[in-house]
Amino acid sequence: MSDHAVPRSPSSFLAVGLSLQLALSQDGTGAQYGSSVLGWKQGSWLICEWPFHLGQPIPCGPGTRVLLRYTYQGKMIGYHSEVLNTQTQPFPFLLLAFPSTLDEVSLRKHCRMPANEPILLRRVNDGLSAPRSETVTHIGGLLMDLSAAGCAVILQRPVQDFFPGMVLRVEFEIVGTGHVGNLAGLVRNISVQGGETHLGLEFRFDGKETIEYRGWGGSVQKALESFVLQKHSFESA
Repeated sequence: MSDHAVPRSPSSFLAVGLSLQLALSQDGTGAQYGSSVLGWKQGSWLICEWPFHLGQPIPCGPGTRVLLRYTYQGKMIGYHSEVLNTQTQPFPFLLLAFPSTLDEVSLRKHCRMPANEPILLRRVNDGLSAPRSETVTHIGGLLMDLSAAGCAVILQRPVQDFFPGMVLRVEFEIVGTGHVGNLAGLVRNISVQGGETHLGLEFRFDGKETIEYRGWGGSVQKALESFVLQKHSFESA
């Protein structure tokens, strides 16, 4: 996380059900575990689900240092905390110390513009398309925002179907420009909001992507850059 703490109340970003990523200091593997906020008392404690791994709660006890991360409006928010207590009844949860400060890091190096277009995704193996003998399954979703470097997608699919670092090939329309196909997207972040799976994809331009232009030529990357620049200039006017 950033070395600079933002002078803002940590509770200003919290909400019951907010998806979290937890990293434990004693874990030593660098693994991150999914959880969600169950409640908090300002300045005292925060309760979250106790993450499970291989059917068992992840090992931790009072005094374990924890780094909580979650995304909010294009930023990664982080809290340093520690486990105060663990509880298995009436359900497994962790009682964490309420943080006094937060760190905030922008995730977006490129301007993202709102979108509301259908998108098709398909899984690939090690960055390559599936063999012709295999049936390629297309996954339909909704493109929520778009930049020259990536996009946000909403899917009606189980969150377990995806993982950070997963490579997908995507197909969507750049409104007024053309139809993009076979563009590689690396899954950077995953969350569940309102029962829907949200993916943040980073585009990888490997020369296999295509675009059907309407009236002009160029690469997919240039088309995206032009679209975002024009859209941003219009909305800023």
